[in-house]
Amino acid sequence: MDDSIAERAVTRRLPGTLVVGGLLVALVVAAAVLSLVWTPFDPTVVDPSARLQSPSAAHWLGTDDFGRDIASILLVGARTTLLVGVVAVGVAAVLGIPVGVSAGMRPGVPDEILMRGNDVLLAFPALLLAIVFAAIWGGSTVTAMVALGIGAAPAFARVARAGTRRVMAQDYVLAARACGRGSASIAGRHVLPNISSSLIVQGSVTFAIAVLAEAALSYLGFGTPPPTPSWGRMLQETQPYLYLQPMVMLWPGLAIAVTVLGFNLLGDGLRDRLDPRLVR
Repeated sequence: MDDSIAERAVTRRLPGTLVVGGLLVALVVAAAVLSLVWTPFDPTVVDPSARLQSPSAAHWLGTDDFGRDIASILLVGARTTLLVGVVAVGVAAVLGIPVGVSAGMRPGVPDEILMRGNDVLLAFPALLLAIVFAAIWGGSTVTAMVALGIGAAPAFARVARAGTRRVMAQDYVLAARACGRGSASIAGRHVLPNISSSLIVQGSVTFAIAVLAEAALSYLGFGTPPPTPSWGRMLQETQPYLYLQPMVMLWPGLAIAVTVLGFNLLGDGLRDRLDPRLVR
């Protein structure tokens, strides 16, 4: 009876996390899409006469130290944030999933070689890799995306390997081998479909990490260069005016927090929803 009550409690709780995370993510995506067709002002136009204004009917969220409309910068900055997240997750998945699947399907020496190499890369945090790449090739959005993707690839490899090992122990995989199917066929027909839920959850969590890392890189001057709007660089540029006009730092910080929270909640909700151990 107690187990049944606990299962029902989990089942009731799952939609809330998933829905809240999905709504927050949808809000950010909507802002990015809206910025493609409309913004209140041009986010790159400088107006010294409108510096550090408070929110008003003309400037809904106020203006920054260059007189630019903060709402417009936030809308366009959402595009940069989502682009970095999508590319970073894509690079991590392309690099990590084949390594993890190959290691899981080939136990023994191949597994040890692949995973020990994966552990070496895991020792270098994505943010550190991005700083190193920026020092070598210069700070840019592309450099940040690639570095964050490479830094997140080991996590995808670990998730893919763990899922592959579970799938390879199933009877239907043994039957497929008995029928003469090769490794590529087994990976495509049996392994990847059965580990896709875990990879989707990992992608959502990695997206949140990439958003936060890109903001940190831009704040440090190694990320998206001006004049392209970036939430992290907004924090860096408005820091000297924190006590004069604190609202200018509130909005980009709130945007970053909402985006990271949204993808984290989405990942938690997807994990709980897609994990067969939590679904009755």
